[in-house]
Amino acid sequence: MRRAAVAVAAGAMAVSLAACGSAKESGDNADSTGSAKKGDDIKVGLLLPENATARYEKFDRPLIEEKVKELTNNKGEVVYANAKQDASTQNQQVDTMVTNKVDVLIVDAVDSKAIAGSVKKAKDAGIPVVAYDRLAEGPIDAYTSFDNETVGKTQGEALLKALGDKAKDGQIVMMNGSSTDPNAAQFKKGAHSVLDGKVKVGREYDTKEWKPENANSNMEGAISALGKDKIVGVYSANDGMAGGIITALKAAGIADIPVTGQDAELAGVQRIVTGEQYMSVYKPYPQEADVAAEMAVALAQGKSLDSIAKDKVDSPTTKAIPSVLVPVVSLTKDNINDTVIKDGIYTVSEICSGKYKAACDKIGLE
Repeated sequence: MRRAAVAVAAGAMAVSLAACGSAKESGDNADSTGSAKKGDDIKVGLLLPENATARYEKFDRPLIEEKVKELTNNKGEVVYANAKQDASTQNQQVDTMVTNKVDVLIVDAVDSKAIAGSVKKAKDAGIPVVAYDRLAEGPIDAYTSFDNETVGKTQGEALLKALGDKAKDGQIVMMNGSSTDPNAAQFKKGAHSVLDGKVKVGREYDTKEWKPENANSNMEGAISALGKDKIVGVYSANDGMAGGIITALKAAGIADIPVTGQDAELAGVQRIVTGEQYMSVYKPYPQEADVAAEMAVALAQGKSLDSIAKDKVDSPTTKAIPSVLVPVVSLTKDNINDTVIKDGIYTVSEICSGKYKAACDKIGLE
């Protein structure tokens, strides 16, 4: 996989975010709680939440590993674990890494609340924690993600554009993400801020564990409840669920209605090429991964985050967490070349393989 061509200037890419939430504990941050100053010989614990979504193994893990090596003259080590969507497993993984005395943790939480106790254990052991992609609770030292309400707004705006006049008379189904993922609530809030008053939401679901099969079952229920002729579009919070939704739509004989997505997964991009899925949200993972690695290495080495994180956010438990939020892009068939191909996420041959070749030729993707 080619690295993204986007140059990463960690401070410059930060997007301002109004801090939210109420603090239950003040939570010290980087300068006062970072591990003792070390050189390049550091150990970074990386905990990712699941492996069903393609991005984590294909992008996040290798990108973070590569950046840590770059920042430490190939002396830094990344110790990796994947929780496979199990919060208890992830808590055990944190305990193991604390026992093994990693110098810093990067944690993408399965459950933002359930991880709080483990974050405190790490903190008590003198191990700083970077919340990655999802804002975990507990005494977090740093956070990087995308502007999640903007993601929801981007999806909602795209859906309204695709619906046009149909938004006035029809109904949509909203397939939100898991209730245990704080990002899902922000995506939903952003989407509602755009969709409310513009289109009727006939059915809405919080999809357990983000699983495509659960989205498929929910969609079947929505079709049965509303009637297949009443649904004009579907808000899907990510590409994996969009796949399950589209399978249910096809089985019911429903075609040519817009379905949103997120993550620019290869299967999602291919569905966009064929017209089965209207859009996805392209999130430049190389930027997010690079920032996480920069934060982790700095914290492990006892350095300040001032040159990296220009913004601060509040979680429900910790105030003023140094943060970097990365911008996102609405991905449709019109800008595939200028996004995922230009940035080296996929090649044309990967997208346009086999049965997708004709559809690619039709939209000039070559």
